Amino acid sequence: MIVGVPSETCTDERRVALVPAGVASLSKIGCTVQIESGAGEKAGFPDQAFEEAGATIIQDRGLLFEEADVIVQIRGGGANPEKGAEDVARLREGQLLIGFLEPLAAFDEIKAISEHRATACAMELIPRTSRAQSMDALSSQANIGGYKAALIAAERLARLFPMMMTAAGTITPAHVFVVGVGVAGLQAIATCKRLGAMVQAYDVRPAVKEQVQSVGADFLELELETSASEGSGGYAQAMDEAFYEKQREMMVRVVAENDVVITTAAIPGKRAPILVTEEMVKGMKPGSIIIDMAAERGGNCELTEPGKTVVKYGVSIVGEMNLPSTVPHHASQMYSNNVVNFLKLMIDDGHLNTEIEDDIVQGATVTRGGEIVHSMVKELMEQV
Repeated sequence: MIVGVPSETCTDERRVALVPAGVASLSKIGCTVQIESGAGEKAGFPDQAFEEAGATIIQDRGLLFEEADVIVQIRGGGANPEKGAEDVARLREGQLLIGFLEPLAAFDEIKAISEHRATACAMELIPRTSRAQSMDALSSQANIGGYKAALIAAERLARLFPMMMTAAGTITPAHVFVVGVGVAGLQAIATCKRLGAMVQAYDVRPAVKEQVQSVGADFLELELETSASEGSGGYAQAMDEAFYEKQREMMVRVVAENDVVITTAAIPGKRAPILVTEEMVKGMKPGSIIIDMAAERGGNCELTEPGKTVVKYGVSIVGEMNLPSTVPHHASQMYSNNVVNFLKLMIDDGHLNTEIEDDIVQGATVTRGGEIVHSMVKELMEQV
């Protein structure tokens, strides 16, 4: 069985879907791994490292797709809006595609994959169960994103994060407010605390209060009805506009009191909710910073411009997208481990079985045999 790893073609994507250690792991269970030349260079993995791990380097991308039984990508199909369609056109019947595919929104690409009769497994649909933790790529990449968001805030803020008692006087610590306490939010909190900041956090799910406190932050409690705030698998559920309007009203004072606001609220397949309004930004102190981790989905801040850093009312609003790609070495390493663990579920003695009765495999499979087999994706496509 041949596993093919093409170079990532999405703009500013520096990660690679499989690292040399992953090649060695797959070789042990009977797989042959082919890597497109240069695929790992931006992440610090040269072709030589892959060859030493047992991979074959392929110069021609078309040949890689032609020979591989499995294609592993970071961004495939709709998750690569610029060039994903070119790779979808290369897929063939029975071939397995694994990667972030944007299945809850990029319906044209999902339909095209199905028409090629390829099997597609979306890493963002891996069930959030204890057994699937080692395969949960959304969480592994969000962890890195939260870490990097805290570092960007500390680097760009015009004041120091920690309290310092010096001969020149005492420096008071910076105040950070994290909105959205999933994996990214918790890592942002923990990193800001390690850097010495005072941290507050808020989430619509009151159940995360203990997690916030366990990493040293104060949990902000707002008088809102949140019983419907948590969807299946531990993800935040989209709320109606009336809820968000009331939430924004209550957050005005809190946002104004903080030097840094880090927002992480994203709903899979939907536009990110607006949590920080223009009026809130106006109320912040000049020199403050907003790190909008939801920029790729439109942003949690009303003034965010995805992919840019803008200054409005003296406040820097950072809309940098794809933060995990800015730490490509370890982001690739973690993603590779997720993929290898997932792929192992479908491999028996070097043979691939995509129809195995396994809840993780079935939960992530979007297309198979010319059909859309994921119930949620199918339902959403029928509504369009």
